[in-house]
Amino acid sequence: MAIATSSCHQEFNSDGTKHGTLTSPHYPLAYPSNTHCHYEFFGRGKERIRLIFQDFFLYKPTDGSLECSNIDSLQAFINVDGRLENVATFCGVDLPKPIMSNGPKLMLEFRGTQSSRYARGFKISYSFVENFGISSGRQLKEFPCAFVYNSTEARNGTFASPNSPGPYPRDTECSYFFHGGQTEKVHLHFTHFDIEGVSPCEAESASDYVEFSNYMTEDNRYGRYCGQQKEFHVESERNFFKVTFRSNDRLDGTGFKAIYQFLEASDEYQAPISDYASSLLPLRLWLILLVFVSAYLHRFYH
Repeated sequence: MAIATSSCHQEFNSDGTKHGTLTSPHYPLAYPSNTHCHYEFFGRGKERIRLIFQDFFLYKPTDGSLECSNIDSLQAFINVDGRLENVATFCGVDLPKPIMSNGPKLMLEFRGTQSSRYARGFKISYSFVENFGISSGRQLKEFPCAFVYNSTEARNGTFASPNSPGPYPRDTECSYFFHGGQTEKVHLHFTHFDIEGVSPCEAESASDYVEFSNYMTEDNRYGRYCGQQKEFHVESERNFFKVTFRSNDRLDGTGFKAIYQFLEASDEYQAPISDYASSLLPLRLWLILLVFVSAYLHRFYH
């Protein structure tokens, strides 16, 4: 339930409702000039606050500046060691990606100094979640953030970092457990990978990371992955595979997206049909061009 403490200062408590909608003053009409609002979110336990932007249109000068300083903006703050820290600043008209808190508290600050009849402000869907915005797999409630993927339930599918496609939350650890049949192995194909850090992705460099293991414990065979990586594949040695994602309380990235597939241990990995089709696209274009050229030459010489 939202409690209005002034014209645009509001508190959202998960005791009242787990989800709802937040809008700027007068939305969808233009917000007034010299607007200053605070929106505070209070969850419980391991709840995280997730914000999904449905509309975003703030006044921005036409000087071509890409900076959000000293103009109409919406800022997001989280708690880090007892202090508020800015994790995102939005301005202009580009729809922001979803954002997620690092704990049960989050604050938004909106400053709208200018007024324009076109600047309708924003509309945001908020929710207090315990699944970290991860929509695939089966969540294990006894862990803070853990998801299971069984070959008996699905032979293939996708999984992603918390809050995907938005930046992953800080100070978060999530585990993904893959269980295949006795004669199966697990193949992972990462289509997007942006984890803040510097190789070898250790604590000394304050790196976030993703690591892999054929066991419930650590596995030195793979090492840690971080930074921006092109598409890559990882394959298990047995019918169990664990993926661990860990972020610290400093910087963040856009996370990862991956396809998982359970294969027979003797099978070779086959790229998804969509990948194969896309690789054939240039050939198809050449064939179409060849048909048109042949038809033209036939008409020209006959």
